[in-house]
Amino acid sequence: MTTQYEKALVGEITPAMLVAAGHERVAPEQVRDELARGTAVLPVNPTHCALAPAVVGRAFTTKVNANIGRSTEKSSKEEELAKMYVALTAGTDFLMDLSVGPNLGELRRAMIVACPVPFGTVPIYEAFSRVGKNIEALSENVLLEVICEQAEQGVDFMTIHAGLLRSHIPLAFKRMLGIVSRGGALIAEWMVHHERENPFFSRWKEILDICHRHDVTISLGDGLRPGCLADASDQAQFAELNVLGTLVKSCREYGVQVMVEGPGHLPFNQIEMNVKRQQQVCGGAPFYVLGPVVTDIAPGYDHITSCIGATMAAYHGAALLCCVTPSEHLGLPTADEVKAGVMAYRIAAHAADVAKSLPGTRARDDEMTRARKAFDWKKQFELAIDGETARQRHEQERCLGEEEDYCSMCGKEFCAIRNSKSAAAAKCMEVPDANLAAGSV
Repeated sequence: MTTQYEKALVGEITPAMLVAAGHERVAPEQVRDELARGTAVLPVNPTHCALAPAVVGRAFTTKVNANIGRSTEKSSKEEELAKMYVALTAGTDFLMDLSVGPNLGELRRAMIVACPVPFGTVPIYEAFSRVGKNIEALSENVLLEVICEQAEQGVDFMTIHAGLLRSHIPLAFKRMLGIVSRGGALIAEWMVHHERENPFFSRWKEILDICHRHDVTISLGDGLRPGCLADASDQAQFAELNVLGTLVKSCREYGVQVMVEGPGHLPFNQIEMNVKRQQQVCGGAPFYVLGPVVTDIAPGYDHITSCIGATMAAYHGAALLCCVTPSEHLGLPTADEVKAGVMAYRIAAHAADVAKSLPGTRARDDEMTRARKAFDWKKQFELAIDGETARQRHEQERCLGEEEDYCSMCGKEFCAIRNSKSAAAAKCMEVPDANLAAGSV
């Protein structure tokens, strides 16, 4: 297998690059060149037949990932498939299955067959589930078997927690909240129990071989991401980041595509520094961030607290935003909460892209402005990120027979747009420029 990265290095433009370039409205050469530099990834497992390729990199539109997956306590195959369809309908660019429990291969197969966006997993979840959640029975070989099986099924990208080493564990114990990454905590427990180095790290070359064979993009997991503001930007987080930087280099040497996952919980004023530090340490590899969540005191609203951080992170260079739902820190998200998370993050991504002045990103906003000025409600709903919700809210607020050139917020007499278009307002606009210059009122 020759990976998308290796093909880009020799100047080849693949069909996947052409599709991604068309979606981005850029020249295919730009996609190829970003891939060759390692500043973008194009997760395309050839076995994922339903896939419409999408490129991730700070030179392109910011992408959104939605997490779904059942827990040991709740949900089913049918419910998770329903969540997947909700996330896709809401417009997610990427999808990850974080399921734990039995029969995960069956669930994943059903998802991959029906999923048109890049599909990701966290292999350690299935490996731990496969051995009955027994850390003693979890072997390096089981981890490799799971990675291989998932790659063969068509998984496009995988979170591999290879940067958390035994020497980092004492640093994590100094924290207020310790290790909050589910995968990171499992790896730490394994190392303590077996008194051995992280198996993802010690068997790294074999993992690279599997991922190269199937062109699986490695998403280097941040097992020591901070889970509260008090632990942000600490020694443990940056010790792991330094290891991730070396792993990025080895991925590129091996011809494997790679991106890097990031925090977590961060004070707003630390986000820019964290993004720039990742870019420097990891050689410009695409940054995939969870949030960041900018305050710890808003459970039930963490899709909002994290969106604030996500916009800032994307503006400074993060390329893929992982949705946080309203149920974060509280429970397994419902389908409605998955939709709320995707919509919130699509807003965050678009806001960052507009601020970065990416070509064409503000065109839709300008169209919306013209539609508002014309009171073209149908067009407004077509342009809205969630047009159906906008339409429903507008219709429930207006009475039958009500005129269409205002809404119930200000009413007919106080509508600013309506009044500014009136004859009196138009006449005021005809005041000579000379009078205005003289200070006339």
